[in-house]
Amino acid sequence: MKDLNAKSAWADTLPSQWGPESAKIEIPLGEQPPAPSTGPTSIIAPAPAKLSLWDWMREGLRAALFLSPRTAAAAPSPWQVLVLSLLGGALLVGAARFQVAGPVQFNLRGWLAPMWSSLVLMWLAWWAMAPAQRAAAQEPSAGDSGPSGGLAAWYVLSAWAPLAPLLLLYVLMGAVAHKPDLWGGAVAGNVFWVAYGVLTLWVLATLVVVSARFIRSRLRTAIFSVAMAAVIGVGMWQFQDQPWELDALAAASAQSGEEGQAQPEPAHLVLSQAVFENQQVLWDRQVQALPAGRDGVVDVYGLVFAPYASENVFRRESTMVSTLLQERFDAQGRVVHLLNHAETADTHAWATPQNLQRAIAALAQRMDRDSDVLVIYMTSHGARNHELAASHWPLEVPPVTPEMLRAMLDEAGIRHRVIAVSACFSGGWIEPLATDSSLIMTAADATHTSYGCGTRSELTFFGRAVFHEQLRQTHSFTEAFAKAVPVIAQREVEAGKQDGFSNPQIHVGAQIVPVLRALEHRLQTAEAEGSAEAQVAAAGAKP
Repeated sequence: MKDLNAKSAWADTLPSQWGPESAKIEIPLGEQPPAPSTGPTSIIAPAPAKLSLWDWMREGLRAALFLSPRTAAAAPSPWQVLVLSLLGGALLVGAARFQVAGPVQFNLRGWLAPMWSSLVLMWLAWWAMAPAQRAAAQEPSAGDSGPSGGLAAWYVLSAWAPLAPLLLLYVLMGAVAHKPDLWGGAVAGNVFWVAYGVLTLWVLATLVVVSARFIRSRLRTAIFSVAMAAVIGVGMWQFQDQPWELDALAAASAQSGEEGQAQPEPAHLVLSQAVFENQQVLWDRQVQALPAGRDGVVDVYGLVFAPYASENVFRRESTMVSTLLQERFDAQGRVVHLLNHAETADTHAWATPQNLQRAIAALAQRMDRDSDVLVIYMTSHGARNHELAASHWPLEVPPVTPEMLRAMLDEAGIRHRVIAVSACFSGGWIEPLATDSSLIMTAADATHTSYGCGTRSELTFFGRAVFHEQLRQTHSFTEAFAKAVPVIAQREVEAGKQDGFSNPQIHVGAQIVPVLRALEHRLQTAEAEGSAEAQVAAAGAKP
């Protein structure tokens, strides 16, 4: 064998002539070497980071200061959306409690009512942000211009961004509810409205700015902003219910009782066969005693209804109105007084929906249904759903609604109706009862409580001002109402009513106006003649 280290003609073929020996590549048995790459190097976008609940809350609160949310392409999980929604909603519901002074009850309708607007805004946001979000998904490198987590990310951030100004707005409203005297002056009133306006604009601005970061189009952002303002405006106008409402029954007891002093337990009805039999005798006697209407005379018939037995104020007020109608409106013997009270079971027929219907039918048979006037006075506690509370334990008495009363009157065919409802939220009775031949007065509007229905109250503020005071000076229901409203407002301020002016309401149908004017003229003439006769008699009696 030839020595390769020696010089020879083959020396230029030695490995040393090719440079350093290349590294050895070991390929395990049974495997093929990797194929060389023939295409360009591909870029793989990193997966969106997952954010914690705290991260979503923090970025949402940062957005309240108009800072860009640092969420990139992250999207909350379904569980995070649920938890964040419930947590934010719980904070707002808790703050809303501060807006009502006094005992409250939860209003499910008021809590659910604004949710329709959230659904509409979600659809608007989905439409507005769709092009930008699709572009961000196709070009991940462009995601640095704003969040691109889709509708779920927008929903969470837009729910938490306005949370701070909303809570401050609730605190402002609560301060007015709990300390109304501090805001009575002109300067304080201006401060309130300026603060209210600034906070409201802050809320709207945060929603617009957060949404614009997802939409990334000036035109679509403008359209979304206008639509959002319209949706929120309609919600504030048409859906004013709040998640908390004043508990009228508890407030009434609290307003009239001394602090720290227990109120005596009201007497309860004792049911017996004698009581039931006596009720039937009372009913027959009262109906048979009703006189028929007089030809050519506009007579007044009355129906006074007091279904709440647990408080004496309704007994006193209904008795006052019954007496007033007979003394001032020439309705002697023409008034049916239905009353629930433990001490009047042997003197008054019970105030139940069945007896109310029977009384209306009996009055319709006696009166001239086309020319006479039926005056109905109802006094009790009222609920936000416009039911008139009834209580006569252990007798079960269902509440009365305006729809029930309207059906009873229509069925009886009574045309001219004067209806007065002294109860909280009684303004809700006007629309169901309103006709061209009716006059309706209520102690409050549909969203406020009335006052003076506590256990120690002599009369309600409405019954006292309109019937006990003004209608003793005039025979005009409209005049009495107009003069009583400012008196009621002043007395509510003096009494410290904290949930706003009761705002009594009135409806006057065009067809009943001439009838009431004729009645007023007849009663005034009779009153003047009676006064003149009394003066002549007094003069003749002098020695």
